[in-house]
Amino acid sequence: MKPAIAMYRSIALDLAQRMINGDFTVGDKFSGRSLLASHYNVSPETIRKAIALLKVKNVVNVSQGKEVTVLSVENAYRFIEHYKSAESVYSLHQDVELLLRQKREIDSKLEALLTDIINYSDRLRNLTPYNPVEVEIPENAHIVGKTISEIKLWQHTGATIVAIRRGTQMIISPGPNASIEPHDRMVVVGDNEVLRRTLSFIS
Repeated sequence: MKPAIAMYRSIALDLAQRMINGDFTVGDKFSGRSLLASHYNVSPETIRKAIALLKVKNVVNVSQGKEVTVLSVENAYRFIEHYKSAESVYSLHQDVELLLRQKREIDSKLEALLTDIINYSDRLRNLTPYNPVEVEIPENAHIVGKTISEIKLWQHTGATIVAIRRGTQMIISPGPNASIEPHDRMVVVGDNEVLRRTLSFIS
């Protein structure tokens, strides 16, 4: 957002621009705060501040009788360029503040979203503790050649066989008479300890 410029600064910039445009030339004199105040429709104090800005930058000189003399059109140009640069820096500063504020808002929303995802995942884990795991059957496993009914996997481990992966074949919901072959990959479900107990039972 463009910064608001104080009225006295705006008047000083206008006077400097009028000097550049040739309305006032070097050596020209103008007097009376009241006259300028009437022209710009502001108080004499506002005019005093505007002239003081120009005097500091050696654009004008002010005599004891309050008469204003134009000293340098070049300094008038520099005066305008100085405030243009200041305005640009201020504008960039405002843009940076806006971007930082937006970043903080985005970071806050992202943090809240991640928290929701983590909480949701925890709830799902509690609701569905029976995560499927695959267990490969070694050639020398004692269950090789036996049927699902014979190995009594559930009674020993609490695991339930939901599928058998045999090479590229997937046997879904194998029945009690399905046999176990070497290198089969049993897909079992159970609690968080099902993988450890199943591996221990097979070996």
